[in-house]
Amino acid sequence: MKFSICVMANIDEIGFFNHAEALGYHAVWATDSQMLFSDCYAVLALAARQTSRLHLGTGTAITGTRIPPVHAAAAATLNRIAPGRIHIGIGTGNTAMRTMGQRPMRIAQYREYLRVLSGLLRGETLDYTYNGVTRPVKMLMHDETGYMNLEPKIPLYVSGFGPRAMGLAGEFGDGLVFAIPPRGVAVPEALGHVRQGAASIGQSIGDDFRNCALTNIALLEPGEAVDSDRIKALIGPNVMASVYYFYDEVHERGVDVPDFLKPIWTRYCALVEDTAPELRHLRTHEFHYTDLHPGEADLIDAALIRATCLVGTADELVEQIRDLEAQGLQEIMWAAGTAGKWRFAEDFARSVMERF
Repeated sequence: MKFSICVMANIDEIGFFNHAEALGYHAVWATDSQMLFSDCYAVLALAARQTSRLHLGTGTAITGTRIPPVHAAAAATLNRIAPGRIHIGIGTGNTAMRTMGQRPMRIAQYREYLRVLSGLLRGETLDYTYNGVTRPVKMLMHDETGYMNLEPKIPLYVSGFGPRAMGLAGEFGDGLVFAIPPRGVAVPEALGHVRQGAASIGQSIGDDFRNCALTNIALLEPGEAVDSDRIKALIGPNVMASVYYFYDEVHERGVDVPDFLKPIWTRYCALVEDTAPELRHLRTHEFHYTDLHPGEADLIDAALIRATCLVGTADELVEQIRDLEAQGLQEIMWAAGTAGKWRFAEDFARSVMERF
């Protein structure tokens, strides 16, 4: 099992990458959300200069805000700074798109995007349609000619939270980023979708295919309540990020309110509806993983935390993670946006990671 961290890209906290490296984490992934955080590639470039062992990547880069050649060039530039330590996670961009009042990319467009991006990262020449014009493209200046490196290979992790997107990881990816229960999909089920995707194009995933779960972790002290003030301060924004996601899903797609949100749904909607309808997309994700709006802390209880996080003492988390490992999970990435992430990174490394 590998352990990694997903940080909200912050140009003022490059030192956190050194902190994570010193503690023995495998990788730090940086979010790509242009209306909220520092530019992920600028942050990763500085981090690449300041670290020597830590793997670095986007968590996840967004399809709707950069065309495939731009993402390929950015990743290949990083790979020249820190060869062999770079990966690219790619997704349709729930928060990055919704903070502009837009929806994430649809699955058919996502598939075409991944076809182009994966081919460019492999150094292939392939047809690409841009502004309605289709022409062959390839990365021209790289490796021995300078500027960028496509070698060592840059692994492409496809973000997938539904069966079809997970299948695309099997078609085009070197890895899958997904969500595990309680909010997500069981590891064997997720990998089954990946295999189906690969089989749909007459392929199979190899032993080098990687999978990584993005999750929230509540590490309890002995006897501590799940909804203690300390825990709520540390991961309350993580918990509410799930609420924001389903608020959009319910109101835009008409999906049913998930059972775990029903106890707070009316109260949460009332908080949002204090904002004018045309401005709600600015409000909903405003503090993504970093802070809480007034009134949100009152919505967070033990049940909501358990529904959105891995929860337990160190011993309990070790048991849960070993079970996930037995199911086939290879990497756990916990999300971090509050100031408490520095101390939590230490506590988790020393009480949980060191036992693997």
